Order: sequence, then C-alpha cells, then structure tokens
Amino acid sequence: MNILALGDVVGSIGCRFLRRHLPSLKKIKNIDLVVVNGENSADGNGLTPVSVQSLLDSGADVVTSGNHSFRRKESYDLYDSCEVLLRPANYPPAAPGRGYCVVDLGRTQVGVLNLMGVVYMESLESPFDAADRILAQGTPKITVVDFHAEATGEKRSFAWYLDGRVSAVFGTHTHVQTADECVLPGGTGYISDLGMTGPVNSVLGVRPELVIRKMRTKMPVRFAVADGDCCTCGAIFHIDDKTGKTLSVERLQIL
Repeated sequence: MNILALGDVVGSIGCRFLRRHLPSLKKIKNIDLVVVNGENSADGNGLTPVSVQSLLDSGADVVTSGNHSFRRKESYDLYDSCEVLLRPANYPPAAPGRGYCVVDLGRTQVGVLNLMGVVYMESLESPFDAADRILAQGTPKITVVDFHAEATGEKRSFAWYLDGRVSAVFGTHTHVQTADECVLPGGTGYISDLGMTGPVNSVLGVRPELVIRKMRTKMPVRFAVADGDCCTCGAIFHIDDKTGKTLSVERLQIL
C-alpha cells in the first residue's frame, strides 16, 4: 500500500499546479491513496466548495484541514455533506463536519484522522485524548493521521504516543518541509511537516513584501498569494497491507 500525503495547498495557483502534476505522479509512484491538506486552497486562505472540488478532481481521495477550516462560511455545509472532507476531530462537537473517515479501496480499508495541535494554536481538546477516543472506537489496520500543528516538539511527542497504534503521522501547517522522515520503532511512519503546494518565491505562499511589511510595521496587512513557479511537497508512506505498519517513508518535492 502506497499512501501519498501532500502539504497545504495554497490558493488557486497551488490547485492548478497540483492538477497538472498529481495524476502522473500517482501513476509513476503507484499510489493507492492520496491525502491532501486543503485548508488554504482558496485564495485568501480557508477553503471553498470550488477549491475542494478542484483537489478531488485532481486526484485527492481525502482533503484534510486545520486552523483555517472555518475561515470561509460557504464551506460549512460542505463539511457536513462531503464525507472525505475533514476538519480536526478535536474541534467541539458543535462544529460542522467530521474529523475521521474510512476510505474503502475494495481489497482493504484506510482510516484517515485529522487532528490539530494546541501549542501556539487554538485551545481545543487535547489531540492525545481525541486520538485515544477515536482509536478506541475501532479503526482499520491501516490508519494515517494528519496532525496540523505548529510546534515540532508537540508533533514528535504525538507521533511517539501513537507509535505502533497507527500506520503514519504526518505534520502539516508550517508550509516548510522537514527532513526528518523516518519509521518509528513500533512501525509508525513519521515526518514533522510535509511542506506546501504553492509558489516557491513566497513566504509560506504569500507575497514576501506583504509579510515583510507586517513584520516591520506591526500594522494590519491584507495578504495575497504570490505568483510564479510552484512546487508541491509531501511524502509517500509505503505500508505493509497485512500488518498496517510503515516499511519506509519517501520524502517528495516536485518543482
């Protein structure tokens, strides 16, 4: 089983780049399932029905999100109606949507869990407790987790906590790909952050001069997605179908 996880898609420019490259990438790498973080896929951040449909049409099987999940009101109903669009499971129960889904691939099922960190982030239910609660309900042998979090220490701690209990934990949110892909002793594949799919000459996908102005003046600045050449970053988790354990992790970057 080869599961491809791709980092935060930024704006319509990121969606278009993914549309051009994902179909061929799936064929070349023999990918069985694609998980894409889409919380910034709409221009101006957040996601919309149009941006989510673009990701699904490009070949994504599951779209996850994070702290910008509910930035766009037009997405609220979609969270309830689209079973493969996830928001972090540790949001309050009153929030639209769900944080966990199961994808039936015929020969096997794959669980996908979306959680958000709480260090330097929103004050939500502990992701450790939320993971325990969901895993206790019973999940497929192959289950992967998009952990949308800021702090590397929290991400690594969370992965070690789940080692041997899930197939893979991959971090999203920082838009900067890390080089620490590995398989933990219990067979859980891990990487601290997948990176992003979006413009290369940018600050996390945003036009650099706008971020610099914000940093220097501390005044409100309306951010805009940068243009130019793009890249897509992520990782492929090669998983044993019988045991659900990761055999290897392949870090990926396409320019």
